[in-house]
Amino acid sequence: MVAGIIGATGYAGAELTRLLSGHPEVKKLVLSSVSFEGGRIEDVYPGFLGIITGDLLKAEDVINSSDVVFSALPHAVGEHFAAACMEKGVHYIDLSADFRFDDDEKVYAAWYGKNYQFPELHKKSVYGLPELNRQKIKELSVKPLVVGNPGCYPTGASLGVFPAVSKALGGSPLCDLASPIIINAVSGTSGGGREPSRSFHYSECADSIAPYKVASHRHSPEIARNISKMAEKALQVIFTPHLAPMNRGILSTIYIALREEWRIKAAMFPSKEMEDKTAEIRSLYENFYKDEPFVRVLPQGLFAATNRVRHSNYCDISVHIDLNGSTLIVTTAIDNMIKGAAGQAIQNMNILLGFNEKSGLEAIPMVF
Repeated sequence: MVAGIIGATGYAGAELTRLLSGHPEVKKLVLSSVSFEGGRIEDVYPGFLGIITGDLLKAEDVINSSDVVFSALPHAVGEHFAAACMEKGVHYIDLSADFRFDDDEKVYAAWYGKNYQFPELHKKSVYGLPELNRQKIKELSVKPLVVGNPGCYPTGASLGVFPAVSKALGGSPLCDLASPIIINAVSGTSGGGREPSRSFHYSECADSIAPYKVASHRHSPEIARNISKMAEKALQVIFTPHLAPMNRGILSTIYIALREEWRIKAAMFPSKEMEDKTAEIRSLYENFYKDEPFVRVLPQGLFAATNRVRHSNYCDISVHIDLNGSTLIVTTAIDNMIKGAAGQAIQNMNILLGFNEKSGLEAIPMVF
């Protein structure tokens, strides 16, 4: 099987190149880069020297010679490549935001400042969060399909909230659906891409953690859409991202108001009742994700941490109840470049093509 990557020299493209080079079903990689067309991938990333080699071709040549194409291009520039893939009968997995909103052009235009170039494509595309849409991806894969890979923040945030708003846990959700869900998330600087804005440069972000795009981050509507779909009801989400002086990783801390029947008497110190209720909720989370290969619900005493998922496709989740007895606190950790981007895209490829879903993604996290 031949896999193609358009935009192979950005951070996400380079991670795709690295991971796909070791995928047991991928026999050949073909790579494209607008910035370095005519060069070689190992010249851009010397770490690949002697291991991964390849000319950087035109995007059209990649499409013509691939069985599946990944696009790691910026937003609003790759739709015509998706159209070309559909014409050629090739699956197209897009890591930008262009296909994350299905056919909701108004939301996309409001947040990304562009209208769809090929509206009909969006009616046939699918949002590629496997834990939400795995069955839909499988069912639609009989024909060439466009998959909109999720954003990094929405991946960690959504997975942390899904069990609390789902009706699958005993017929009614844990969450008080009338209350807003509050998500504070911290990301490493690789989220800004290989050509970052000034705020992502070392001298600007070293030794500091700061919020950015407060009440105006583009991932807010994607998070709200995902959670609302799971809840089957429009929910309010308050999302605030922060930048941390680390290369990779996203840690999300999520505050969820519990339904009355899940609340316990407030205390100023941990209690046996609180411990038992937390264990009950943790068990529900474990049951919700029992068949998910890349979601790990952590045992009591462990907190989600970015260094425990580094360079892996895992999402770690820990659950806690605040001392007020009425608020569930969920923390999630992912590697923003793997489960938040390239790894999840490969997970989608595995589902599309009927491979083992874990193929090429079984690396053990680097713990230091």
